[in-house]
Amino acid sequence: MDSRSASPLYLLERSDVGVVQLDRDLTVVAMNSFARRALPVEDKQPFEKMVLSFHPERSVPKVKFLLDQAECPVSNPPPMTMIINIPERVLLIKVTKLSDLRGDTTGYTLIFYDITDVVSRDEPAAQKPAAKRQLQKIPTVSQNRIVLVDADEVSYVRAEGHYTWVTTPRGASFCNLNISDLAERLDGASFLRIHRSYLANLEFAEQIVRDDGKVSLKLRGENSALPVARTSVPLLLARLGIAEADGAR
Repeated sequence: MDSRSASPLYLLERSDVGVVQLDRDLTVVAMNSFARRALPVEDKQPFEKMVLSFHPERSVPKVKFLLDQAECPVSNPPPMTMIINIPERVLLIKVTKLSDLRGDTTGYTLIFYDITDVVSRDEPAAQKPAAKRQLQKIPTVSQNRIVLVDADEVSYVRAEGHYTWVTTPRGASFCNLNISDLAERLDGASFLRIHRSYLANLEFAEQIVRDDGKVSLKLRGENSALPVARTSVPLLLARLGIAEADGAR
C-alpha cells in the first residue's frame, strides 16, 4: 500500500464533507446528501428543530460551545471532535457564522468530516455486534490543528469538565472527547479508569503507593502519582497481579 494513501491527511482529503445549515435561531433548515447519510436523520427528524434538541445529552455542551465560539468575532476556534451515539461515529466538526451586508448574524453552517476510519479499528468478529470500535489514535487539538496521538503512547488521560488532557512522554494535549468516551474506546487490556478524573495506561505502571489509607498509582516518567478511587483499588490490584493483602501493606 502506498504510504501516502494511508496518511490521515490523505484520507481526509478524499473524504466526503457533511454540511448542515442552521438559521439564526439554531434551527436545522438544510443539509447535504452526505450529512443525511451520516447522521440519524430518519430517527431524529432534525429539520425545523433546534440543533441542541436532538443531540445526546453528553454532547450538548460541546455543540453549544461550538456555536458560542462561532459567534465570537475575534476567535478562530479549532475543529472540535465529538462522538455521535447513533450511529457511533467520530466526527471532526467546524461551525462558521454567516452574516448579511450589515454584519448581522443570519445563521450558521456546520461542516464535518467522518474520521472514524482514520482513528479507530474494527472490533474482532468474536465480540458482540454492539461493541464499539476502538481508537488507535486520539484526536487532540494544538493551536488550529488536529493532532492524532497514538493510543499506545498515552500514559494517562485527565478529565477537565466535558473535555480531557491526554498525556504522553512529550507532554499533554487537549482533547474534545470526554473521559467516558475515551474509556469506552481505548483498549481495555491496557487502559483502566482508576478515578472519576483519571484513565491510566497500565503499561506505564511502576508503583502502587499507600499513604494514610489512600492509594495512588505512579506511572513511568511522571513525577506525581495519580489518585486511585477506593472502589477502583481491587480491580487495579487484580489487573497488576497483586493480591489484596499485598496491596494493603
